[in-house]
Amino acid sequence: MSDLSQFVIPRGFRFGATKAGLKQSGRTDFALIVADAPASAAAAFTGNRVKAAPLLVDAEHLRATAGKVRVVAINAGNANCAVGQAGIDAALATCRAAAQTFSCKPEEVFPSSTGVIGVPLPAEKLIAALPELAKSVGSESDHFQQVAEAILTTDTVEKTAFARIEISTPEIDGPGKIRQEVRIAAVCKGSGMIHPQLVPHATMLVYILTDAAIEPTTLDSYLHDAIDVSFNRISVDGDTSTNDTVLLLASGASGAIVGPSNSEFAMALTQVCSSLARQIVADGEGVSHVVELRIDGAVSDGDALRVAKAIAHSPLVKTAWAGCDPNWGRLMAAIGYSGAAIDPETIDISFGELPICRNGGRAPEYDENTAHAYIQQPEFSITIDLRQGDGSCKFWTTDLTHEYIRINADYTT
Repeated sequence: MSDLSQFVIPRGFRFGATKAGLKQSGRTDFALIVADAPASAAAAFTGNRVKAAPLLVDAEHLRATAGKVRVVAINAGNANCAVGQAGIDAALATCRAAAQTFSCKPEEVFPSSTGVIGVPLPAEKLIAALPELAKSVGSESDHFQQVAEAILTTDTVEKTAFARIEISTPEIDGPGKIRQEVRIAAVCKGSGMIHPQLVPHATMLVYILTDAAIEPTTLDSYLHDAIDVSFNRISVDGDTSTNDTVLLLASGASGAIVGPSNSEFAMALTQVCSSLARQIVADGEGVSHVVELRIDGAVSDGDALRVAKAIAHSPLVKTAWAGCDPNWGRLMAAIGYSGAAIDPETIDISFGELPICRNGGRAPEYDENTAHAYIQQPEFSITIDLRQGDGSCKFWTTDLTHEYIRINADYTT
């Protein structure tokens, strides 16, 4: 498998971005991902019951095409959410224009939006930008990078991940198997309003591309397995966006056929998703600390996740981390109200390898100065053993700083 920071562009896709005039900064804000032929598609959307217009259109389009996408049209600077029928109309108008530009069906266009909620999307700006943008799309790494830059809002860095693997596939007209190269490339944005609750099973938009040949139903299974241990295991501020979207496209251009239960592909996809998830957390708004929570000994994995989320969403815990305060009592309080089955007298807590709490009380070896020094690191881990069962999970989150408040107090002004 390749280095996740090394550009490996899957075959069968082209990319491009331009300035449509949606961002006040004047930076690029409209991007396209174009498949040379209709690609197999699987997607997951926010669990928020208030959903942006493009998500409603996307779900309908995937149903209409039985999971095929030809063009992904992404705008930043406007969420196209909470504007009523005008939002649906704007998304559909963009789809029609993209379909005409690339000679495909409107239902094969997948629109995405991110930005301010409650402001009508000026689709005419996107439509006007389409002809020149269509002329500039290409398959090189710099074209891919244009997409990564255009979809940013409060993000401070672009977020990408890549993998190249060889998988065994049936030999055509032969009894054996051959090894074929499969590439995966992914791009995302996300910095604030990050607590994805993706179903089935500021906004996070994720686009994952592969040149493997995978049927949509199989692709869907791979996607949701990867999501469960990556994007559904992160939180910056506990807010679930109206626009969260993860889209996985398979062009088939490599000729490598991937069926169900291919462990090599599943591992590579999970690695790519996990890399992006960690990048989102690391670029969280105002973040000064990234924290890995390791919850062990829960009655179930679900209970472990309840504990992790209670800790990750506690303002008291997060502000303690911001001040490098090793206040483990706040962790105990969050564990107690998490809803998980616990016995307060069996809980162990460690900061990295440092014993903090044993059997529900202060560990005999606890040293406040050492603990304080440990959590001054920009990244650290906290392990909690509930000693109730075999349930466990890993979860990545952040502190809560004055800078987060400044960014979000001034977001629209």
